[in-house]
Amino acid sequence: MSQKNQSLTIGQFAALHGINKKTLMWYDEIGLFRPASINPENGYRRYNYHQSPILETILLLRELEVPIPVIQDFMKNRSAENLKDLLDEKIADLDLRITHLQAVRTTLRTHRQNISTLLTMDLSEISIIEKRERCLVTVDISKNITFEDEVELITAETEKYRLGRLHHATYGSMIPVSSLLSGNFDDYSKLFIEIPLLTYQAGLHMAPSGKYLRAFHKGDWDKIPKRYEEIFAFAEKHNLKLHGFSYEMGINENVVDRIEDYIVQIEIPIFG
Repeated sequence: MSQKNQSLTIGQFAALHGINKKTLMWYDEIGLFRPASINPENGYRRYNYHQSPILETILLLRELEVPIPVIQDFMKNRSAENLKDLLDEKIADLDLRITHLQAVRTTLRTHRQNISTLLTMDLSEISIIEKRERCLVTVDISKNITFEDEVELITAETEKYRLGRLHHATYGSMIPVSSLLSGNFDDYSKLFIEIPLLTYQAGLHMAPSGKYLRAFHKGDWDKIPKRYEEIFAFAEKHNLKLHGFSYEMGINENVVDRIEDYIVQIEIPIFG
């Protein structure tokens, strides 16, 4: 703009900044951002081009969801130091939101993968897959623990790691391979919670990276020992040594009502 000292109408100034002129009128009414001049005869507002940086700062803070009273306080005490403090606070907030959205995206991708698997899988198939290393939150359980106690343990862990909603994570159970090989098919020792983007901390369980045997079981848990026998027969046939824990996770809980339709995904690390 060649004539920067020339004043602009409210409509021109609003269009320049991509906002509605009613927004400028409201900012004037609450004393947040006033026009450079007001015609005493007709009340028309005029704005100076040099007011643009100030308005853009206000619009940026509004886009960052800074409350109007906070912006008003800033405008009354406008300085580079105060603006830096305000932006530092909002950058920290945005970093938290970005981390949260990344975690939500990871969870959605996991759910989508589970549904894709559900729609295309052969339930009878036993396959070998590659998995990355994962940090899991775990709670110890035993045959004697009640369901209510399990819920309390999970609740405590979700609060500890600030998990906002249960759907932000995936859940499952763990049973030692040694117990399965001994025929103790109900010797579940841990429940696990996989929280997206969780980095290692003391006390977390590390599910190893590498090859896993993957299989599925549909229906009541009473028949899951037979599925494990099929898994071990497959491993023996292909000279595969299983170790660590078997990780079980329901993959269709949100689309079925009957236990007969419930599908458990079983994944067991392969040694070497």
